[in-house]
Amino acid sequence: MISWVPDVLGDEFEQQTLSLGEDLEGEVVATLVRALPEAPPPAPTAWGRVVRRVQGKPLVDPPPLLDGVDVLYVHGWSDYFFQKRLARFWTSRGARFFALDLRKYGRSLREGQKPGYIADLATYDEDIGAALAVIGADAAGGRRLVLMGHSTGGLVLSLWASRHPDAADAVILNSPWLEFQLAPLRAAIAPMVELQARLRPLDAAPQIDLGFYARAQAAVADPDDLMETNALWRPVPAMPVHAGWLRAILHGHRTVAEGLSIQAPVCVLLSAKSALPTRWSDDLTSADTVLVVEDIAQRSLKLGSSVTVERIDGALHDVFLSRKQARDDAYARLDRWVTGWVATTGS
Repeated sequence: MISWVPDVLGDEFEQQTLSLGEDLEGEVVATLVRALPEAPPPAPTAWGRVVRRVQGKPLVDPPPLLDGVDVLYVHGWSDYFFQKRLARFWTSRGARFFALDLRKYGRSLREGQKPGYIADLATYDEDIGAALAVIGADAAGGRRLVLMGHSTGGLVLSLWASRHPDAADAVILNSPWLEFQLAPLRAAIAPMVELQARLRPLDAAPQIDLGFYARAQAAVADPDDLMETNALWRPVPAMPVHAGWLRAILHGHRTVAEGLSIQAPVCVLLSAKSALPTRWSDDLTSADTVLVVEDIAQRSLKLGSSVTVERIDGALHDVFLSRKQARDDAYARLDRWVTGWVATTGS
């Protein structure tokens, strides 16, 4: 049995490596990171119960809001899990938090591998399945599963949840990449990408990341709660894009456009506006510079029959890495949605 070991984030975070076999580049693994809620306080003594009666308090404290809930988070493109603040949002409410570094990303990247490369998004079923097996092995009794994905991770989890309609109890998406940035041209460019992916799947597209998104994150970072990242796992500019990977993404976008059938309620958090990052300006610190948020808001309605879209003024592409005012708003909206979800589905 593989045990949990301390994670690079330190503090309460642990990790476990999940073996996924081999491919042409060698060993393939995913990495599961976890943070657990604090243990509940011991039951009051007989004298303590007397004191509680006198004070008019319940004899036993009620369980935390998210007791019995597991959260599985999946990162975006050219990224990995490092957001302690996000994990603690969940654990402070009683949930067990798990984050998955997918194969060839972050903690799971091995020497000689093309970072982030995959030819079919459905291959991630193996990563997610391995993670859920570990999560389930630790579970006592029936627990509810919340899927949470950012950007490409939001696309991956949306497709997975639609293919596994009874697996998740809720889906929360942080700026999910549900549509290509040039949506009207997707159908036109798809055949060219398809041909290139068949003939030369490992051809890399020209790198157009000017580093402005990373600069915007640094500009709005909280000086009292700085988050350090590994530059090898979250490089600037972003990792190279290969033709085979882009074909997989476009296929995912087409599937979303045709309509998914996620049975669980879905919450989508988005910035209120997009900005084109052709040159640096302060506008880039209060907008999504990666996606066209109007298109994503429209595509979100194709996910299932119960979808809430939250538009957050001043938010970046990762709404939880935005300026403090927008970030606080994002967490407040998430808390409100989660509280409503618990109230309507039972604890």
